[in-house]
Amino acid sequence: MIPYENLKRLNAPFENKFRERFNKVLENGYYILGPELEAFEAAYAAWHQTRFCVGISNGLDALILSLKACNLPAGSEVIVPSNTYIASILAILNCQLIPVLVEPDIATYNIDPDKIEEAITPDTKAIMVVHLYGKCCQMDKIMAIKEKHDLFLIEDCAQSHGATFKDKLSGTFGEFGAFSFYPTKNLGALGDAGAVICNDEGYKNTLAQLRNYGSERKYYNDIIGYNNRLDEMQAAFLSAKLEHLKEMNAHRNKLAQLYFDNLGDKFILPVQHADYYDVYHIFNIRHEKRDDLQAYLTKKGIGTVIHYPVPPHKQKALQGVAGIKGSYPIAEEIHNTTLSIPCSFCHIEDEVMQVIEALNSY
Repeated sequence: MIPYENLKRLNAPFENKFRERFNKVLENGYYILGPELEAFEAAYAAWHQTRFCVGISNGLDALILSLKACNLPAGSEVIVPSNTYIASILAILNCQLIPVLVEPDIATYNIDPDKIEEAITPDTKAIMVVHLYGKCCQMDKIMAIKEKHDLFLIEDCAQSHGATFKDKLSGTFGEFGAFSFYPTKNLGALGDAGAVICNDEGYKNTLAQLRNYGSERKYYNDIIGYNNRLDEMQAAFLSAKLEHLKEMNAHRNKLAQLYFDNLGDKFILPVQHADYYDVYHIFNIRHEKRDDLQAYLTKKGIGTVIHYPVPPHKQKALQGVAGIKGSYPIAEEIHNTTLSIPCSFCHIEDEVMQVIEALNSY
């Protein structure tokens, strides 16, 4: 059996470091907002060559607090891709804002820059891009639109740790880069965790207050806040793995290249382009008989996942939501045909070659 993911195997190389960090946290006696969080925030900001990083409880909260820090009027519109994971849209709704869905580019699966401007209205205040599957959006065009219309830009970087567009890292284009460190991510914690990076000290201070009851000094609450803190233990584990993020991404790239070099032309593969350094959080292929293909691979002992089986506009929770209206055929085409195949730091080249053999024999 070749699993789609195996977190125990993925984290095995770091177990000794985890134990050292665990013992250090116990010895320090700090569990919330202590030295391990400060160290990780400094390291993650430096890794991105940004000024600030604020540790947050998870990726959804990182998006919510980023939007809160924009201080947008209730009912403002936020442009977001129609084929994103639902968390992006939930963040907008939880801030009493209106999600406006824009279709993706069928080649990259990311929001189509050429469709953004037609969705902008006087109520549009922000764009939330999602660097899906580990590929950056086409940020030069998007930045031009942001500047032209004076919009906030929030980057959902949950799947793009280390990805670049024209040598610039995801999360460093807009006002906020929001990250998830869910265990399966390219940089994954051993539980829920997230962060926001930014370059503005005022935004950093606001985020730090929002995550901690609206307080900068204990028992003194300056704004309405939340309890969205990244704890010391997860910060310590993330610091241990951050030192190896480039190595882990390079491994995923090596496996991805095996697919590119050896898979037959019956499958639609991710697009490659010199402007992009992809980190392949998800290596997805597309096939018109996706469900049959998945069943075939399951019988062959190969684990796969569908990211995602239901597009946001068809989710029960989003029926009747303002801003989500009309049809989104490109999103539906992607959701109906996409299949994610093994391509993780836990996999070895021989396993990927077995997956390739099975796919080519379909």
